Amino acid sequence: MKPRHHLLLTLALTGGALSVSAQTMKPGLWEIKSNMSTGSGELEKAMAMAQKEMAKMPADQRKMMEDLMAKQGIGMSVGSGTPTLKVCMTKEMIERNDLTAQQGDCQHTVLPRTGNTMKFSFVCSNPPSSGEGQATFESPEAYTVKMNIKTQAKGKTETMIMDARGKFLTSECGNVKPIAAPQK
Repeated sequence: MKPRHHLLLTLALTGGALSVSAQTMKPGLWEIKSNMSTGSGELEKAMAMAQKEMAKMPADQRKMMEDLMAKQGIGMSVGSGTPTLKVCMTKEMIERNDLTAQQGDCQHTVLPRTGNTMKFSFVCSNPPSSGEGQATFESPEAYTVKMNIKTQAKGKTETMIMDARGKFLTSECGNVKPIAAPQK
C-alpha cells in the first residue's frame, strides 16, 4: 500500500474511531469495522492490494507487521472482509474528547452532543484533508460513525465516504497500546 494511502486509511479509520470519544464510553479495547468508498476507486484498489500482500506473507512476517502497528496503538486485521481496527481507549483519552489518532497537523471541532448524536469536523494541512461526520452512540459499548473526507491525491480532490461501527471488547487492551496524544 502506498504510504499516502496508508496514512489516509489510518486517518479515516482511527480518526473516526476516536472522534466519538464521549464521557459515556467505556475505556478499554475497542474494535472498529469500517466500509469506505472513494470517487476514483484508488483507495479500494490500494486496500485490495494490501489484503493480497498480507495474505501472501509468511505467518512470522504478518505477525511482525501486526506487532509494529500494535506499538503505534493500532491493532489491524486485513483479510478478505471488512477492515477491522483494534484501538485502546484510556479513561483519559475519553475524558479529553480528543481526536488523538489523527496524524499530521490537524485542527478539529466537536460540537456538543444532542441526545445520542455528536457532530465533528477536522482540517489537516499534512496530509491536506478535511472532513465532517456524525457519531451516534447506541450504548457505552457501541457506536456508529458516518464521515465524508476530502483530500488531495495526484493533484485532484478525492472524496472518501466512511461508515464505521465501534464496539467495546474488553477493559484490558493486551498488546495494543493507547495512541499517544499529538504534540501541541
